[in-house]
Amino acid sequence: MKNKGIIVFLTVVITGLCLYYLSFTLVSNSVQKKATTYATDESGNIDFDKRQTYLDSVWREPVYNFLGIPFTYQEVKNTELGLGLDLQGGMHVTLEVSPIEIVKGLSGGSKDEAFNQAIATAVEQSRTVNESFVSLFYQAWQQEAGDRQLNTIFATAANRGRISLESSDTDILNIIEDEVENAIDRSFNILRTRIDRFGTSQPNIQRIQNTGRIQIELPGVDNAERVRNLLQGVAKLQFWEVAEINEFGDALQQVNAFLVEEAKTEQPQANADDLETLSDTTDLESDLARQLAEGATDQDSLGLDVSPIFSLLKANYGLVYELRDTIAINRILKRDDVQSLLPRDIRFMWSVKPQVQDGMELLELHAIKAPRGTEQAPLEGDVITDARQSLDQTSRPAVSMQMNAEGARNWRRLTAENIGRRIAVVLDNYVYTAPTVQGEIPSGQSEITGNFTMEEAKDLANILKSGTLPAPTNIVEEAIVGPTLGIEARNQGINSMIAGLVLVVLFMVAYYSKGGFVAIAALLFNIFFILGILAQLGAALTLPGIAGIVLTIGMSIDANVLIFERIKEELRNGAGILQAISSGYDKAFSAILDSNVTTFLTGAILYALGQGPVKGFAIVLMIGIASSFFSAVFITRVIVHWMSKKGDKSSISFATPFAGNLLSDLSVDFLSKRKVAYLISSSIIVVGMILALTTGLKFGVDFTGGRYYIMEFNEPVPASELKVGLDSQFDGAVEVKTYGANNVLKVTTSYLVNDETEEATREVEAKIREGIATVTGFSFIEDATQMQEGAFAITGSNKVLPTVADDIKNSSMEAMFFSLVAIFLYILLRFRKWQFSLASIIALIHDTFFVIAAFAIASALGATFEIDQVFIAAVLTVIGYSINDTVIVFDRIRENISNRGTGKLVQMFNDAINQTLARTIITSATTLIVVLVLLIFGGEVLRGFSFALLIGVLVGTYSSIYIATPVVVDLMKRELASEASAPPKKVA
Repeated sequence: MKNKGIIVFLTVVITGLCLYYLSFTLVSNSVQKKATTYATDESGNIDFDKRQTYLDSVWREPVYNFLGIPFTYQEVKNTELGLGLDLQGGMHVTLEVSPIEIVKGLSGGSKDEAFNQAIATAVEQSRTVNESFVSLFYQAWQQEAGDRQLNTIFATAANRGRISLESSDTDILNIIEDEVENAIDRSFNILRTRIDRFGTSQPNIQRIQNTGRIQIELPGVDNAERVRNLLQGVAKLQFWEVAEINEFGDALQQVNAFLVEEAKTEQPQANADDLETLSDTTDLESDLARQLAEGATDQDSLGLDVSPIFSLLKANYGLVYELRDTIAINRILKRDDVQSLLPRDIRFMWSVKPQVQDGMELLELHAIKAPRGTEQAPLEGDVITDARQSLDQTSRPAVSMQMNAEGARNWRRLTAENIGRRIAVVLDNYVYTAPTVQGEIPSGQSEITGNFTMEEAKDLANILKSGTLPAPTNIVEEAIVGPTLGIEARNQGINSMIAGLVLVVLFMVAYYSKGGFVAIAALLFNIFFILGILAQLGAALTLPGIAGIVLTIGMSIDANVLIFERIKEELRNGAGILQAISSGYDKAFSAILDSNVTTFLTGAILYALGQGPVKGFAIVLMIGIASSFFSAVFITRVIVHWMSKKGDKSSISFATPFAGNLLSDLSVDFLSKRKVAYLISSSIIVVGMILALTTGLKFGVDFTGGRYYIMEFNEPVPASELKVGLDSQFDGAVEVKTYGANNVLKVTTSYLVNDETEEATREVEAKIREGIATVTGFSFIEDATQMQEGAFAITGSNKVLPTVADDIKNSSMEAMFFSLVAIFLYILLRFRKWQFSLASIIALIHDTFFVIAAFAIASALGATFEIDQVFIAAVLTVIGYSINDTVIVFDRIRENISNRGTGKLVQMFNDAINQTLARTIITSATTLIVVLVLLIFGGEVLRGFSFALLIGVLVGTYSSIYIATPVVVDLMKRELASEASAPPKKVA
């Protein structure tokens, strides 16, 4: 075998990397177990605050040493294989930056009737029309204002220099669009800072391209109201005077003494075995106080080893600490005995970003002149009219800002009183910069200079503008998964994976003997690689991701089935074992490549256009396809080569006695039944579509908008009784159904679906609680883990506004369309005939409508499955699976044509189907095994997904035989008939 050494080398390297990255997950789990042990009392009760204190204490401490390289707990958490919200609980939020206030702010709060009517019209249209707010506003303005130009509204004193009476509508619209984009950037940066300070591990925040939306995932959070307030709170920009270090006097020395002395007691005692023993600091406080009193001005002149827990440094302007110490410092500074030492007009605020010095992350603690209880700063950010990134006199990045008349007066006074001193620019109580005042600034035009990069200057300009053009963020989508629901989902996913794996192992060994063990080895490598690569990419494993792995268990067998069937075919033709193995791998390669590429294209499009759980599924699907290709084609070849090194005397076998010639030498005339197949398919699809249009399909809130809540009771509650009781609360706009277990119900409502305010969300939840309490007599509890008799709890919820639902539907349709286009082009490229491409697309459209029809028929029979984002993922997976089947048959047709010419077309097509039938049935059987396991054990969340896959695998297998191949024959008949009637070509 050629290149065996390279394959072995790559396998060892990939395995080593996967082990390395997965080791962080093991370490993280170990630390969390220690934290739980530390917080568990003698009765077995866990004090979660105490547990969090432990984790906080080791957050920036080394907990893992890999080949001499220490990793802190924070680094371990950032590298581990994370779990998605659906597997551990948490909160997913999509925020939309409202452009309405930006447009109003640029107009100076215009009272113009046409302008305000255009705003109102645009707001109303934006709920149903998928178009930017600025475009909708301009269309409404043209209708309301006639020939009037936008400059009559926006040419204000605040916009001087940017918008004048000479500005065209196009120029003004571009400025508005820029302001909206800047507002989104500003909101994203502010939210990212807030999330980083929130205290949850592995938070995820990202912008949704081409929209004004920001997606945030917070694993493990259990206080939804706190999150909503955090994310929707208005950014508060302020300018505060900084109290310099020499103004502290004795207060600084006394507070520092507390910081150093209390360091030991702030550490949980359970850490003694995990953390290095702290150095003795008995004499540190007196030496440090003495040297500070003598005027020490830098770290070197202190001459102290401040390596114990608090590395206090004397900077030019203030107090600088190691970032890892800030949590403990905050706790100490809040103590009453420490507060009593401080002047009443001093508050402490941290810098927003750490600075790296000598390998340490250092964060400055600023002393702000602000009487306790005072929230009003000497200058508030609402006086700023503009701010932008610029260049100073030395061409270094700087920030220019402009204030209104009132701001300019106060700014002049503030700068005059603080020449040579610092003024802190504070947002959300964090200091973004604290420049030194060089002189009195008589006008509202100022420039902030410093050691900025271009990006930092741009960010600061955006921060300063947070006070001039408010852009509220509204929660347009929200999903909450309680920890009990997450644990249940995790167990269901793991059970599905194990059960599917065991059944596939038994089947493969029973059918392929020792060859089956080789395929299972490749499968285990595949699963291991998927998990390792996910950890390396920093991706989270979600429930749809587990579904992707379970599906990969079935689909990754396909390559080995192709290879083994080819080897068996060569052996039946009289080849020796070595020649059969070589020919089997070589002849199967092109079919494996084509089938994997087409499925990978589907996954890539699903990832590019999907959102939330769909994206997680797509990641696992793509990784699974790549790793299964490598393991099934290359790793198994190395194993098989080693097992067959004795040639015909080798003990390797690829069939058990009962499976030796099973499904071989078939000669079924499939194509003669194609018209019957066309009729059957058409009939089922037509019936399904009629049912879908008459009785309707059940669309989830992903596609319709609305809210749902997962309610858990301590005893079974009939869904029908609860619906009757809730109908009066929601004017009939409510649905109740059992959700996996008879004591868990899913309550869905479209009540107040267009109201995006938090008040509406609270009203809907309150009505549900009151209605359930009235109907059942049960009482509501916050924590489902404390379930007791006569109680119920909300273990999960989801909110989707209609505009988001429209976007999800549109992106789903785009994903399906582009998948079909990509597959058409790839088949055309590989097979060089448009008939193959067109037949593939017809078969895929057939499969898609068949699955939808099956959902409609199932609904009519009483088995209702929701159509949502996960359903779309299932349909696209069916497309990938179906084209995989079809390409295998097409590849054998291509081989037959190249070997035998174009004569007897129907016979060659029939032969191709018969020759690949064993592979088709075996692959379908293994895939159906795991899909059935997923349907049975995967839980309610994936019930519709599993049902769609079950139908899809069956119909995909059927369509590759009775739809795709026959359509190619029908499309090629005329072309080949004309070739057959043409006179033979003369041969020289």
